[in-house]
Amino acid sequence: MFKHSTIPLWVNIFMLLILFFMGMQVYWFYFDHQFLAEAGISLQSTADLNIVYTTAGRLVAMIVITLIAIATQNPQQYMLVLVLGIFREGQETLIDPLFPYLNSPASPMADFITHIVIVAIEIAALVVIYRRTRS
Repeated sequence: MFKHSTIPLWVNIFMLLILFFMGMQVYWFYFDHQFLAEAGISLQSTADLNIVYTTAGRLVAMIVITLIAIATQNPQQYMLVLVLGIFREGQETLIDPLFPYLNSPASPMADFITHIVIVAIEIAALVVIYRRTRS
């Protein structure tokens, strides 16, 4: 599948890694409410559950779009997925350090740096794919 693609192998591997982390989050939001409670996420009302399930649903949509892009190896679809990822991770770059989970394994500064690295890789992947489609 990846052998004759215009998408570099490292981008495919990176996207599979991102899929893994999004899948973990979906699992937590749908099925592991104990983990969410330990993270400090309140699930005491219908409104709380609405937000958690809506977030999970949006992540599922991102997973489906990413899976389609990986399956088709279509550069335009990849660019769309990467733009969406840049905005999602870019937002998390600010939100996660400002409002850390109680059970977060990383300090807010380490979390911030991690998100900066992820966004930088996504931007690099977007630039590489864009250049390959334009040449």
